[in-house]
Amino acid sequence: MKILSLIPPMTQLNTPYPSTAYLTGFLRSRGFDAVQEDLALALVLKLLSKEGIANIHGACRALLAGKPQRDWPSCLYSFLDQYARYASTIDAVIRFLQGGDSTLAHRIGARGFLPEGPRFDSLDNFADDQGADPLAWAFGALGAQDRARHIATLYLNDLADVIKHAIDSRFEFVRYAEKLAASQATFDPLANALVAPHNLVDSTLEQLTLAAIKRHQPALVLVSVPFPGAVYAAFRMAQTIKKNHPHIVLNLGGGFVNTELRELSDARVFHYFDYITLDAGERPLLALIEHLQGKRSAQRLVRTFQKVAGVVQYTNFIEPDIAFEDVGTPTWDGLPLGKYLSLLDLLNPMHRLWSDGRWNKLTVAHGCYWKKCSFCDVSLDYISRYDAASAQTLVNRVEAIVAETGQTGFHLVDEAAPPKSLKALSHELLQRNLSISWWGNVRFEKSFTPELCNLMADSGCIAISGGLEVASDRLLKLMKKGVSVAQVARVTKAFSEAGILVHAYLMYGFPTQTVQDTVDSLEYVRQLFLAGCIQSGYFHRFTCTVHSPVGLQPADYGITLQPLPAVASGHVFAKNDVQFDDPTGVDHDALGVALNKALYNYMHGIGLETNVRSWFEQRVPKTTVAKDFVEQALTQSIDRVVAVGEIAITQA
Repeated sequence: MKILSLIPPMTQLNTPYPSTAYLTGFLRSRGFDAVQEDLALALVLKLLSKEGIANIHGACRALLAGKPQRDWPSCLYSFLDQYARYASTIDAVIRFLQGGDSTLAHRIGARGFLPEGPRFDSLDNFADDQGADPLAWAFGALGAQDRARHIATLYLNDLADVIKHAIDSRFEFVRYAEKLAASQATFDPLANALVAPHNLVDSTLEQLTLAAIKRHQPALVLVSVPFPGAVYAAFRMAQTIKKNHPHIVLNLGGGFVNTELRELSDARVFHYFDYITLDAGERPLLALIEHLQGKRSAQRLVRTFQKVAGVVQYTNFIEPDIAFEDVGTPTWDGLPLGKYLSLLDLLNPMHRLWSDGRWNKLTVAHGCYWKKCSFCDVSLDYISRYDAASAQTLVNRVEAIVAETGQTGFHLVDEAAPPKSLKALSHELLQRNLSISWWGNVRFEKSFTPELCNLMADSGCIAISGGLEVASDRLLKLMKKGVSVAQVARVTKAFSEAGILVHAYLMYGFPTQTVQDTVDSLEYVRQLFLAGCIQSGYFHRFTCTVHSPVGLQPADYGITLQPLPAVASGHVFAKNDVQFDDPTGVDHDALGVALNKALYNYMHGIGLETNVRSWFEQRVPKTTVAKDFVEQALTQSIDRVVAVGEIAITQA
């Protein structure tokens, strides 16, 4: 039995999403004929080619025929006006972003080679009154490659806007058509979209899907959907396979399924997929394969949805999961590693890591060792079931992956990598004299001492991301983060002084968060940037999910949940986000505009001495945070800071 794992559009353009690499590696370790393809990358490369640009041009002309130019969207007008230059440069730009033609950087960087559309207006933010080069501050005289990648990224973003306005209003490089799937109680929006006539994006994806099936002739196709923005395309792919190859069995899994389809009851989903499996895929897949081979009854499937007599049925025959130590080494065999695009969208040395470079994604442990944060889906398997592998096993996997891919960059994609495991990993890397670069996500906890930070840096750690969330001790205690702002300051400073870049995940709109909390949080963040503790950050709007402690015990957080939308048919599709009533009545969306504006400037070294109230359009109170809070925290004994933080958390 040949098994084909597919990555649907859209995930990432700079590196493969790791789910198929893990599944393919596991299945091969068990003797199965397993292969994989990334149709997300294939779709973008097909659309953004000379042939694809010609097709987009034709769609634009057809859309705008007979409409006066004054009514044309600016991105379409710019594209049509400069079409000849787009057609003559697109293949060269893609080749450059794939690392295939570095000398082109000089022409791209000179700003005369590529056509420039509305996305280039953002460069005006960095121009001075004398009209000097707006990118000189970021790249200087010698940063030719990075400068050219940033310009080429703006060029691609212009083309994405053209596709969105002329062909498919849902198109994005990352969040493609996600509104059709994210927390949609009913399958109706997705069902309606799937019976609509094909547009250029749909027909291109159909061609690529059929070509992949023809190449591999699989008996079983696994479609991994990590995000809502990959769901629509996944169903389009399944629709194509069912129509043309009805004998092929289709299984749907991935992060979106694990969080949002746990109460699935709409049988229409099974017009496209034969089975849907939940949580870690190894054990359910082994059971499903045995069932398809006639070695196991349907009653002994593991964490699997199927349609039986027209009704959705969930079967979970209890069997132990495969230990993380035994899941095998992920493999990228079959994926076109030389064709991924290194993009540079933000001019920030830390933020760029998510889109720039071909990173081997690796997991240190399954689940989260902390699993207490009140905003997180701690009741679900991907968080609650913690299972770590030894440092020796991890480094064996590192060596095998480097040998296979020729790439020495690793992104550790844990929810929060355990400090104990990172310490052992660092020692093992140094003992074997392996020269790799790695980065990942952690909790900013007391275990990350300056000594451990230096050890990690010596072993190849270049960057760390972690959740500061709402920089407020009151709210951090309510969130059960187990850290204080002062502790975060010292830990992040230790990372920075070790030469490790630091990114902070930030949050606004948490239950009972007041305007004062928000202003104070931004002041803490300003001081952390100013003190060199963090170099990058991102503000997320808090979302209450049904699987989190906030969603499960809302009264403990001072809120009331709103009823979930009624489904006329009574059959549920997705269920995750839930709206709530917060007695504070704060307009968090309005505050979010100011927070993101301030953070964007802080990441570019702008406005760090400015009063935080100046970012807000509405009147907000003065901060209650001492202007030297972070400075004072950094001068205190780390033992005293940790002890005080622990006492406060225990008492809370």
